[in-house]
Amino acid sequence: MTPSVSHEFARPTSARTARLASELAASGVDVAFAFPGSDLKYLLGEELHSHERLTTLVVPAQGTPTLVLPDLEATAAVHELAGAAGAAVRTWQDGEDAIAMALSVGGTLDGNASAVAVSDDAPARHVVPLQDSLGARVRLLTPVLDTLRAVKSEEEIADLAAAGEAIDRVHRRMAEFLQVGRTEREVAELIDAAIVEEGHTHAEFIIVGSGPNGADPHHDVSDRRIESGDIVVVDIGGPLPSGYNSDSTRTYSMGEPSEQVAREYAELEEAQARSRAAVRPGISANEIDAAGRRHLESVGLGERFIHRTGHGIGLSVHESPYISSDSDTVLAEGMAFSIEPGIYLRGSWGARLEDIVVVTSDGVRELNNAPRGLTVL
Repeated sequence: MTPSVSHEFARPTSARTARLASELAASGVDVAFAFPGSDLKYLLGEELHSHERLTTLVVPAQGTPTLVLPDLEATAAVHELAGAAGAAVRTWQDGEDAIAMALSVGGTLDGNASAVAVSDDAPARHVVPLQDSLGARVRLLTPVLDTLRAVKSEEEIADLAAAGEAIDRVHRRMAEFLQVGRTEREVAELIDAAIVEEGHTHAEFIIVGSGPNGADPHHDVSDRRIESGDIVVVDIGGPLPSGYNSDSTRTYSMGEPSEQVAREYAELEEAQARSRAAVRPGISANEIDAAGRRHLESVGLGERFIHRTGHGIGLSVHESPYISSDSDTVLAEGMAFSIEPGIYLRGSWGARLEDIVVVTSDGVRELNNAPRGLTVL
């Protein structure tokens, strides 16, 4: 029942809590409560699991952050993590009012705080009592913390680059796994093992969409057997021990593709290249989406591109910034996200091409380098 702490990713994180406090003050938020999940992992540098007992990092806009957690889980490793984050530690025992303690260290028990934020991962069993004790509604921490998490440090980019290289190695082995006669599920089991072999802690997701299943962007796997002539979409990823994730999609042809498939895939490849080439600081996310979408529309494939162009990535597979037609987020150096246009013909076939990129000072760095063409197996 102790928190899970690996120390493989332990780094001083006091700068992150300090930046969060500054953002809270600028946003008019008095105090934030970060619960176990990706937000707390970002702030502490490690993941904590507290089960049903309350664990939260309390970050006031003014004052010292405090990690509140059960006494039985306050190991030396946890104290070390809190210290690196510039946080004090307060513990509680069964029978004590943990919510009251969290409110007290946050300076909100006396009703002084008018604006309180909680992380997305906050469980209802804690948020409802917290809100009831405050006598006021809480807001999401996401708009504030996303601003910080979206811009990666050099260390974070190095972790994402390592994740990209690891998943590229899996895609380069795809001929071992994708074979006519195997079911999608059987292929996924082989890919799952390879993802771990290539350095991930586990596979966070595996999509193997063969033939008509490839036309479903969020297909998982099924017992359909792969047939000669199938176009197969393989979307895979997961975290390294650092916690930073990979996410890459490639499309494969089981034998030579038809002239139509080859031609349309080439247009998809061109669309993705145009979106990648458009990446630079100061451009808005919707312009990245438009760069590839306009090309597909110009060749009559626009209606078959039915989702956004991409999503941010880091400690979560999906996080800010989101690359979509309705996003006016202005890209900044250090932002990392996917570029993954797709074309889908319901009941027939589909294709998607996905890479992770990072905004540099004057352009873009590509973190995936496995072949992007329609690979014939």
